Order: sequence, then structure tokens, then C-alpha cells
Amino acid sequence: MSDLVIVFAGSPAAAVPSLQALTASRHDIAAVITREDSPQGRKRELTATAVARAADELVLPIITANRLAGAATEKVQRLAPDLGVIVAYGGLVREPLLSTPRLGWINLHFSLLPRWRGAAPVQRALIAGDEITGASVFQLVPELDAGDVFGHVSQTVGAQETAGHLLDSLAVSGAELLVRVVDAIADGTARAEEQRGDVTLAPKLELEDGHIDWTEPAASVFNRIRGVTPEPGAFTTVDDVRIKILEAAIAKDEAAVQPGHLMLGSGRVLVGTASEPLHLITVHPAGKKPMTAADWWRGRGAEPAAVAR
Repeated sequence: MSDLVIVFAGSPAAAVPSLQALTASRHDIAAVITREDSPQGRKRELTATAVARAADELVLPIITANRLAGAATEKVQRLAPDLGVIVAYGGLVREPLLSTPRLGWINLHFSLLPRWRGAAPVQRALIAGDEITGASVFQLVPELDAGDVFGHVSQTVGAQETAGHLLDSLAVSGAELLVRVVDAIADGTARAEEQRGDVTLAPKLELEDGHIDWTEPAASVFNRIRGVTPEPGAFTTVDDVRIKILEAAIAKDEAAVQPGHLMLGSGRVLVGTASEPLHLITVHPAGKKPMTAADWWRGRGAEPAAVAR
């Protein structure tokens, strides 16, 4: 058995469990690459990535770069790492950096490859209504998420689970898988297999991906809300005001309501779809604080009729 010198690249909170697990392993983290500070929150204050904050707490050397090229590549080359590990860094690894580590790069990806190659696998899986998903560790190659797979873990998607909750769970189980794969690579026992199955793509979500189409069936609407929560967020427009939908449920015990039409039923705010209505639970009207849908409805005063668009 031999320990490996690793360069780790990652940025969001989903990558932190992997960094922590590798730091606690028998291997040496020579440097952590993460994206530069960016404006966050309503005040747009410059904020370090979750990985940068974790690396600082772990007293690990940090390389900040928004592109894995130029100066970042030169710094990694000087470290002469055995292996590169990337988890949700937010950028592509290209040559010459791709070939810099002696054993190349491996990637923890939050899907069961080749399903959902791309930037938003968890979100796209939920939007599509997948009942099973997981995480894969694969050898990084120039083609997007196409390398041979060293291993994967799978799990059932909860019926009420949002993308945020599911990603948190996969980040932990994926980190455990990642350490097992790195150990196997170090021991010379790792075996990677070619991806098999239909390829589906998971492009990055845009704001408009959260716009609800009420002419779709309730299950499709509900899955989209789950898939875009917390980001970019599900929204609709009522009374010319954009309303973010933070929490909702399918009202299976209610009579059909015309798509997009809102009404009060059994004390609940309902909105019609192509099948059962949806029960709005928590909403966030533009310019106001999040509130229960019932409070929002009462605040509309004497205008009970409404259509969501």
C-alpha cells in the first residue's frame, strides 16, 4: 500500500464532505483548488466558496482560480501530484492539466452515469421524476462525464425530497465512495468499467427553468418544484407579482381546478393543473418575506379570484 499525493478541486458545499473525507484518509492533500470569491446575498458581499472555507479550517494550501488553466496549472505542475480529484468545481479540466497528475484525474459526479451527464444531475433527475439516483466516480477524460466508472452508489429518491436535500445526502455517501476508490487506486486494485446505457444530459439550470407551467399534470409540476429547490427556485406570477413557491404538495383529495386558477379549498390555497390541484404551503412574494400561502392569500384582501401564469 502506498499513500497518494492529491490535488483536490471543488467549490460548493456538496464538495465539502469529499474534501473532509480525503483529508481524514491516509492520503496527502497537497493543495485545494477552488473558485475565486464571488458576490453573494442581497448585499452582494464577496464570499469565499464553501470549499475554500473548509480548506482554511483544515489548514490546507488553497489555489483560487475560476479557470483551471494558466497560473493554476503551473502551480499544480510544481506540486507533481499522483492524482487529481474533482467534485463540483464549476469548470473543465483540460490539457495540459488533465495529464499533470501521474494517475490522471477522477471525478465524483452525482448521478448514475451515463444518465445525467452535465452540471445539474440531481436537479434534472428530480424534474424527470427519477425514483432511483446515486453518485459515480469515474476517470476524467476530455469528453463531458464520459470516462470509465470505478464505482457507484445508488439510493431511492424520497417522494417529497428536494434537490437541496438529495444533494446533501449524495454528498455524504459519494464522499465515502470516493475514498474507497482512491484507496483502491493507491493499492492497484481499482478497476474501471466503460459506461453502459442511454446517455442523458443535465445542462445547468437557468432562471426560466423554475417557471411553472400549470397546464402540465400535477406530478410534473410537483417534480419541477422539487428539482429547482432551492436554486434557481420555482416561481409563477399572480396579480402581476412574481411569487416563489418554496413548498407545495399534490392535493389528491380535492376536485379538479382549471389549470392556473387559484382558489381556497378546505382552508388551503389550491392552484389548478392538468390533473389534481396543487396545495401551496409556503410562498415568497417579490419584495416581501417568505410566508404561508394562507397568509399571502388573506393579504390579497377582497380579490379572491386569481390566475397564475
